[in-house]
Amino acid sequence: MREKRIEIRWRDQDAYGHVNNAVYLTYIEEVRDAWITDLLGRDGDGDAWDYVTARVAIDFRRELTLEDVEVLARCSLIRIGSSSVTTREELFTRAGELAAEAEVVLVARDRESGGSRPLTDRERNAFVQDLTPDAEPA
Repeated sequence: MREKRIEIRWRDQDAYGHVNNAVYLTYIEEVRDAWITDLLGRDGDGDAWDYVTARVAIDFRRELTLEDVEVLARCSLIRIGSSSVTTREELFTRAGELAAEAEVVLVARDRESGGSRPLTDRERNAFVQDLTPDAEPA
């Protein structure tokens, strides 16, 4: 699991004075990128490997505003497939209130073909060590 505190920026809010729904996706992407880089490091090209987002399902539980100052973003691994992983991502206020929760499916991408590829042994071993208890290994 990886946690990251993210400051709520002025530009994150919309005309209603709360954080725009699309920005929630940016927050969970930031913690997910930190999580995968922590697990796998960077490859020889300086990338954090190659994955594409195949699915995002998000439930908004509470609005966020500038008064919340920051969010605590959390990413944990809940499933490992043959060529994909599923993460659970959550956003919390400083007071610990759940603001949003999401499930994201990431598919390993072959750089040459652009299609999916099986997880490497290195990736699978790293993911297995980070798998949330009661999650689904492949």
